[in-house]
Amino acid sequence: MQTFFPDTLTATEAGAEADQILRTCVHCGLCTATCPTYQVLGNELDSPRGRIYLVKSMLEGEQVSDITRLHLDRCLTCQACETTCPSGVNYHRLLDIGRAEIEWRAPRSLPERMLRTLLLQILPYRRRFTPLLRLGQLFRGLLPSFIPRHVPARRRSLPAVAASQPRRVILVQGCVQPGLSPDTNRAAARVLGALGIEALTIGGEGCCGAMSFHMSAREQARRFARQNIDAWSPLLESGAEAIVMTASGCSNFVQDYAELLQDDPAYAERAQRVVASLRDISEFLLGEDLESLELDTGTRISWHCPCTAQHGQQLDGPTRSVLQRLGYEIPAITDAHLCCGSAGTNSLFHPEIASELARRKLASLEASLPEQIVTANIGCQQHLGAATETPVVHWIELVARSLETTIE
Repeated sequence: MQTFFPDTLTATEAGAEADQILRTCVHCGLCTATCPTYQVLGNELDSPRGRIYLVKSMLEGEQVSDITRLHLDRCLTCQACETTCPSGVNYHRLLDIGRAEIEWRAPRSLPERMLRTLLLQILPYRRRFTPLLRLGQLFRGLLPSFIPRHVPARRRSLPAVAASQPRRVILVQGCVQPGLSPDTNRAAARVLGALGIEALTIGGEGCCGAMSFHMSAREQARRFARQNIDAWSPLLESGAEAIVMTASGCSNFVQDYAELLQDDPAYAERAQRVVASLRDISEFLLGEDLESLELDTGTRISWHCPCTAQHGQQLDGPTRSVLQRLGYEIPAITDAHLCCGSAGTNSLFHPEIASELARRKLASLEASLPEQIVTANIGCQQHLGAATETPVVHWIELVARSLETTIE
């Protein structure tokens, strides 16, 4: 693709990167076949190719408007197009550049800015979010009809695991996950404990920063990254084997810490060490003696691989391997590559698209009549769970509840 950027833009790091990315695109349009918003809306401007043209035009100096921003906002950043693209276009990075640019070229309305600021002052902070969630759960039946689907009912909890083990890993808690699904990390600790591995949690860590970054609060995201590096580094230095994450959306973002902080002399090298130590729970368990676990695997399941795991980290195969080694059968589903519509806070801002994508995804997942749907990211778990009567849980919770022996 030929570009006509002003010299002042190509002289900047972001401009030069955008120019290089755009020049790799060959207009083939294969990305439209795997783009979830294009599949629902049928609008070329809601496809990767259409958004690439919008970003190109904006960076070349053409006028932009709220309509331009709407098409960029609707992108779920699922990266399915990158999996499909034969030219290797780094689409999500181009979108990051375009979204940052349009924030000042076409400022949002005051109500939009206020809503985003409110969300960014609550969702990334678990000590703020969880009490508000518990209050919502207490008065769930009294809330307006559109709210309860975002407020899951509390469920029976797994017992906590505190036993010391010869091996240690850092188990990242996350921001909304401890409130929405506290059993996820308890389950991970339970399974790790059964394998002789202690899961350490750290009070000083915070949100991974993904939510802030994708809502254009880039400096807040960097602050969270620095906070986490400060919290995790001492344990890594004292012998922790890895930083283990159970939310694929978080691990997908943390793997970019080195790039996020590459210009920070105090954190660039430390960020590289954190990235090198990062493991999704499926990656970590892949190298363990899973056959030693005694499980009751009679439950019929359907596996939903989140986009952040499937396209962002290529973890569909490793997770399937772990589940199959444990004895679970995983039926094939149609359109497994398409997003469920959650995409972090995207489902809050574009509920109609998100609901339609959830409906389509559930039709595929429930075709095999599963007793449970298992996934690997809290956003997908909450989004799909709110739209079906079939229980939707993290797959590590399924494994933990299947353990025949209780870990004290």
